Amino acid sequence: MGRKARIGRVVSDRMDKTVVVLVETTRRHPIYKKTIRYRARFKAHDEDNASKVGDMVRIEETRPLSRDKRWRVTQILERRAVAEVEPEVEPEETG
Repeated sequence: MGRKARIGRVVSDRMDKTVVVLVETTRRHPIYKKTIRYRARFKAHDEDNASKVGDMVRIEETRPLSRDKRWRVTQILERRAVAEVEPEVEPEETG
């Protein structure tokens, strides 16, 4: 059996070579049949500091790298969409 893999969104990249990945899974309640959303946050090793906040990444289980890190980023699936923002130009006043 292979290593566990998860897909999630990077929510923090402030640490050096480490990102925090939010993984959301959904399950149906066994009695009430309502869909319940479960969220888990994993600290993952990112050797090149390549992933940024908002990126969709695949993480894979690995040996313990620190007290909290047991995952590593294996692939960046989708880059965050960066909005093109232009500065607003104020209309000139005529005297």
